[in-house]
Amino acid sequence: MSSTRNQTVTIGGQEIAPGEQKSVDIPLAAMYTHTDVGLTVHVINGKRPGPCLLLTAAVHGDEINGVEIIRRVLGIKELNKMRGTLLAIPVVNVHGFLNQARYLPDGRDLNRCFPGSEKGSLAGRVAHTLSNEILDHCTHCIDLHTGARHRTNLPQIRVDLSGEETRQLAMAFGSPVILDAKLREGSLRQTAADKNIPLLLYEAGEALRFDEFSIRAGTRGVINVMRELSMLPRKSRARKVSEVAIADDSRWVRAPSSGVMRTMVRLGARVKKRTILAYITDPVGLTQVPVYSPAEAIVIGLTHLPLVHEGEALFHLANYSKKIHQVADQVVDFHDTFGTAEDDEEPFFIGEDESLENE
Repeated sequence: MSSTRNQTVTIGGQEIAPGEQKSVDIPLAAMYTHTDVGLTVHVINGKRPGPCLLLTAAVHGDEINGVEIIRRVLGIKELNKMRGTLLAIPVVNVHGFLNQARYLPDGRDLNRCFPGSEKGSLAGRVAHTLSNEILDHCTHCIDLHTGARHRTNLPQIRVDLSGEETRQLAMAFGSPVILDAKLREGSLRQTAADKNIPLLLYEAGEALRFDEFSIRAGTRGVINVMRELSMLPRKSRARKVSEVAIADDSRWVRAPSSGVMRTMVRLGARVKKRTILAYITDPVGLTQVPVYSPAEAIVIGLTHLPLVHEGEALFHLANYSKKIHQVADQVVDFHDTFGTAEDDEEPFFIGEDESLENE
């Protein structure tokens, strides 16, 4: 019988026995006011053995959708039946979160400082704490992100698909878009890969905004992965989900001129080659420059700020050599499942190119 019981885990010097849950504060570098700052890790240790899944949010301090996703995941009743261990860190970049800022006070991007250093910069020390105090305990990880300020992302998974288990988990998450993304030096994803820990990076919504659509989709995705890992019981009547098509690549469409932009497409729209994505005009409207789609694609990211400079990234397009109709249908189904009443007040897709050009 002893083999069917989970093990005690030790986080931040505190032991969490099987069947227990506890919030642990791991000290970080104090603020210059001498106020202590801690990395709060919520630990749920199931009674029975299983994987150890780490959930992280707010690695960039202004990306707050993941904070709410983790809160909702921690509130589900099924965690009482969970196998294995769940480690949840709603706010990794505590200093940035306090300042509503993407970076740490030393101006560094935390997600370019992993695995960090015990005696390095502030960002390096935070990265070192997460890498050595937390990540070393884990078998799997989901890192929750959003777009930057004034820029929103369609729910999407970015992952290195070279590993079969990582591919399976990406499919199980249930996002309408999967990007096979190269590992970035200094990122949490790179450090997890170095430790042979499969990591899914979820991108959805905009910085400093709670987006209900993205939060619902992210919460359901995390639960789907936990079911795939057998941490949570599988549903007896699970809805059959078609296989998600993986994007061949993605590209940014940049502003051909500076001015005031009127966006003509919505997030998630399927666009054809030469579809007009936006018009850029001068403030009095004497000139008007169209922004064209370079190929048939799905709009997976766009900027909300209408004031743009030449060369600025405006639209993120995912390209599919095959199955683009399937992807478009999946995006519609996804929106129907997770969209709010407010979202449904407007059509989700733009029609044919002619309807744009004749406006």
